[in-house]
Amino acid sequence: MKISVLGCGRWGSFIAWYQATVLKNKVISWGPEGDYSYEVLKNEGKNEYVNLDKSIELTCDLEYAVKSSDVIIISISSQGLRGFMKKVTAYPVQDKTFVLCMKGIEESTGKRLSEILIESGIQKNKIAVWVGPGHIQAFTQGIPNCMVIDSYDENLKRYLADNFKSDLIRFYYGNDIIGTEIGAAAKNVLGIAAGVLDGSGYVSLKGPLMARGAYEVGKLMKALGGEFTSAYGLAHLGDYETTLFSEYSHNRKYGEMMAHGAKFEKLAEGVMTAKAMKELGDKYNLELPITNAVYEACFESHAFESGNGAENCMKIILKLFERETKSEF
Repeated sequence: MKISVLGCGRWGSFIAWYQATVLKNKVISWGPEGDYSYEVLKNEGKNEYVNLDKSIELTCDLEYAVKSSDVIIISISSQGLRGFMKKVTAYPVQDKTFVLCMKGIEESTGKRLSEILIESGIQKNKIAVWVGPGHIQAFTQGIPNCMVIDSYDENLKRYLADNFKSDLIRFYYGNDIIGTEIGAAAKNVLGIAAGVLDGSGYVSLKGPLMARGAYEVGKLMKALGGEFTSAYGLAHLGDYETTLFSEYSHNRKYGEMMAHGAKFEKLAEGVMTAKAMKELGDKYNLELPITNAVYEACFESHAFESGNGAENCMKIILKLFERETKSEF
């Protein structure tokens, strides 16, 4: 199998490594010329996460990367996907299979990432998503994990999961692409909340955060046409350990530093996802208290300004305890 991986940042470089080193597939790794992540790999043959196998073909020629493989895996910032697809679809892609290895909800529209591909002209039966728990630092040490591949097409998800599996990653077939995508995106919002608790010294509240967070996300999934129980699958609850507890989690780190009044400079997808989820909650008249608290902490607490910003951030999260008593379910 020949694979093109579009995007060579943290996760994109790992996917290229996994496909070439573990699965022994022929891999093209694409990144834009001049981009820091691409230049590091081109000049060093490695980054802080992986050493690229010598068989991996590194290129900044998007046309070549798109035309050369039947399976195209995309791993870029979720908020840039729509604009990026305009460049991709400038080339013949009708027969290509697209796999999204990224997590988010488009902030300006509330659309899932697979919906953006459909609106870009990609056939539904040619789209799959690959999500679930796991950190590159653990995978490259040989520590296995479980992940999920979902699709609108039953045959496609089975084909990809069966061909991408290894002793390092056990794949499950997803059965709710709406729930899978929403769950994968939403867990990053919970990661920010967990980081605020870490930074504020309220670590023991992560248990209630997980229980109520999954319940809240399940309600959103159901409102969007997915299954409530998907919140308890690998894409969401199954990914809590790597997102709410791990030292490697960007979203958890973002929340932790925000609670200290400091800015985390790397990408934390949960920030814009919180904004998108809040707007979806408003649109569907859903009560999403944790989502709203994270949104307020990220956008209205002034946490990065001098003075009481960090304290305001903490108070916003703890305000959840002031809500009226109600039945758990």
